[in-house]
Amino acid sequence: MERRTLFGGRLLPAVLVAPQLAITILFFLLPAWRAFSESVQATDAFGLNTTFVGLANFRALLDSPVYQAALLRTIAFCAAVTVLSMAGGLVLACFANRGIRGQSVYRVLLIWPYAIAPALASVIFVFLLQPQIGLLSNGLARLGIDFNYATNGNDAFGLIVLIAAWKQVSYNFIFYLAGLQSVPASVIEAATLDGARGFYRFRTVIWPLLAPTTFFLLVINTVYAAFDAFALIFALTGGGPGSSTTTLVVKVYRDGVINLDLGGSAAQSVILMALIVVLTTIQFRYTGKRAT
Repeated sequence: MERRTLFGGRLLPAVLVAPQLAITILFFLLPAWRAFSESVQATDAFGLNTTFVGLANFRALLDSPVYQAALLRTIAFCAAVTVLSMAGGLVLACFANRGIRGQSVYRVLLIWPYAIAPALASVIFVFLLQPQIGLLSNGLARLGIDFNYATNGNDAFGLIVLIAAWKQVSYNFIFYLAGLQSVPASVIEAATLDGARGFYRFRTVIWPLLAPTTFFLLVINTVYAAFDAFALIFALTGGGPGSSTTTLVVKVYRDGVINLDLGGSAAQSVILMALIVVLTTIQFRYTGKRAT
């Protein structure tokens, strides 16, 4: 039965909602409107004069091979990070869900990486894999493996995928562990009595019950890889070498802040905002149907 809170007047509800509305207007609606207004304008190099150009910035982006390459690179990056981080989180959650000694300690250790700031995570891997001073890079060099993310684009791209996935494994671990613990013990016992054991029981019984959690994490990890990995990428490679690690969100920063192409950068921001809205809408609709 749905419960609703009734207020005697309109002042108290307005006061309670006002802080959230103020935050939404200040940090979302106003920046979104500013980005949209600048996306249909062209600004000179000094930022003094603006000219209305309509959809010219968007057409230039869609026709740009550089932007198309960044889009494909972002899709590959999101797919790799999402698959690796979700698979890692699921495997670790399955092990942590078992009745082993010290399982609470293991769970805390597995959650810790999520608390590390993205820029700090990049610094940690710099000390490990920096071509001159990195501990692991020197070890790989002794084995005859030339790993240099500063000059090799493939090495740089693989490294940011590895770091971003490692950073997100803890988040997926938390949700998958909660999902595994919510599976009724009676269902597991019934499946065991019917002869379903090991991976077959997981595939036919447990995995379908984790479908809502999996879809939620799929959307969250995609958004994380596409947008929240900016600090990690920029602190480690700056989008280089060349443009091998320049994803869409990094390109927005480089075009707008470094190259001072305000109109093109704003147009890219509008496209990214539209992608976020689409992903969020799909998530809410799908999870709402599964919940009912």
